[in-house]
Amino acid sequence: MKQSTEHIQNGSLAVTGGRDIASAINTLLALPFALKIATKDWHPPHHVSFAVNHPDAAPYTSSHTIVHPSDPTRTYTTTLWPVHCVQGSHGAELVPELNVEALDSVVEKGMDHRVEMYSAFYDPFHVSDSGLAKTLKDAGVTDVFVVGLASDFCVKATAEHAVEEGYRTFIVTEGTRPVLPDQWDECKREMEANGINFTSIDGDQVARLRSAI
Repeated sequence: MKQSTEHIQNGSLAVTGGRDIASAINTLLALPFALKIATKDWHPPHHVSFAVNHPDAAPYTSSHTIVHPSDPTRTYTTTLWPVHCVQGSHGAELVPELNVEALDSVVEKGMDHRVEMYSAFYDPFHVSDSGLAKTLKDAGVTDVFVVGLASDFCVKATAEHAVEEGYRTFIVTEGTRPVLPDQWDECKREMEANGINFTSIDGDQVARLRSAI
């Protein structure tokens, strides 16, 4: 789940309605999931995704081609963002509305300044690996439910990697919001085509957990 304070309505990388999802996430945290893991961006100030670190670049509208640190033939292009979730800053902390006492652990990601890492698992090159895949495997997890911010970037990438790792993967709609709401319908169709399921907090999958309490 993506819940750093920089991603709520008043943060430097704000998501419309971002704070509204905390209640739904806390409801899910009260259910008997095998693991309850929060994630947060933990960027160094010179992170490659910050527009300010590139001459003449502007957040949201500029992009940058990232080159694999040891294989220049491998590249991908990423959007550039405002400075956000800098290590040790208030904006990198989990939002106060979140019931952190219900969490089993917190995964910090995006610490390698050379690569963009939307996913809670690893960056596209697998240069930076959070260890989440091993954690889930060791716990015998079969289904992954993803919530947080933002649904069209970090949540999307995390869910895609969960599918690639072999998990039945669900995004709980009440627990997420997109950065680009005008493009969300198309993004959602792409995610469904990639094997990601969408469910409600009152959906059958969540209801089975609730009945186990």
